[in-house]
Amino acid sequence: MPEAPPLRIGIDARELLGSATGVGRYVAELLQRWAARPDAGRHRFLLYAPGERHGEITSRLAVGLTGAWEVRSVAGNGKTWWEQVQLPAAAARDSLDVFFAPAYTAPLRLRVPTVVTIHDVSYMAHPEWFPWRTGLRRRWLTGRSARRAARVLTPSEFSRREISDHTGVPLDRIEVTHNGLSQPAAAPETPRGESREALILFAGSIFNRRHVPDLVRAFASVAARHPAARLVVAGENRTFPREDPEGFARSLGIADRATFRAYVTDEELATLYARARVFTFLSEYEGFGMTPLEALAAGVPIIVSDTAVAREVYGPSACYVRHGEIDEVASALDRLLTDDAERARLLGAAPRVLARYRWADTADLTLRAIERAARRRS
Repeated sequence: MPEAPPLRIGIDARELLGSATGVGRYVAELLQRWAARPDAGRHRFLLYAPGERHGEITSRLAVGLTGAWEVRSVAGNGKTWWEQVQLPAAAARDSLDVFFAPAYTAPLRLRVPTVVTIHDVSYMAHPEWFPWRTGLRRRWLTGRSARRAARVLTPSEFSRREISDHTGVPLDRIEVTHNGLSQPAAAPETPRGESREALILFAGSIFNRRHVPDLVRAFASVAARHPAARLVVAGENRTFPREDPEGFARSLGIADRATFRAYVTDEELATLYARARVFTFLSEYEGFGMTPLEALAAGVPIIVSDTAVAREVYGPSACYVRHGEIDEVASALDRLLTDDAERARLLGAAPRVLARYRWADTADLTLRAIERAARRRS
């Protein structure tokens, strides 16, 4: 059987710009693995980004880009007008075979097949968490992008069902491509014979659905019983309606024992994972949730809200608590700070869970979906 012809694949590369986020890491991991493949030169990849920011994109990728890769600078600010008007105009001049949109929405005016990754549909399932204008725009664009796409990708079976329910896209056009396990940097090892600090960690953007104030309230209870306990919250506050977990910590009299960082580098995050004794992620709605897996990989037991997607992703390696039960969260924190047998039980289940999530597999599945979309067109 003759080999399929090479493709010209367009990619929206905006998420590689600025501070790394979960979606930005997803894009970088895919591109790095595609660039490292033995057949990396078989296809031509064109990365579209706003403004003259070629260097910023290439510096985010840990592998050198060969001649099969090209960064296209497209005038504009990278927002909706850029995505829907300026980007498709530039892409039309490049005679693409297929376009990959890795962050929820795709240009609707493209005349080539699109593959879009929708990481979750929180703005459809819970519109109350978003400003009305932002929510309306995201719901409309995501729905149209999904219905128009040749293939929709998503990181969990839970999210696959949610996308179908909220957009009407048939399940057979939505494919689960699990996220891989990201280890942001080489974490320093805890010295032999020395226990970890009594440090409770949360890492990720702060959204209302992640209930960081509940974590602060539970920590206040724990802090009274554990004088050495500390809380670190690492993530930008993106709540709507606005919440102020840091101010809440002050009001509870624990400001001197709680640290809030809007952003940490990969190296700083790796050090926090190496120091932490417990990782807590009280989210009631996710498409996947990467940072608890990173914590597990660094030897930190995790406490998560008991949701369908958490059970799917973390399986037996997590301590589950009911949403809104602050006393239950505090009890779980107490237990994992002090009970070595419980910590060992959870961490003993982690290797089999973590083995499911490999970026190499995600990259292969994603590229195959893109290739199938292009072949259907021809």
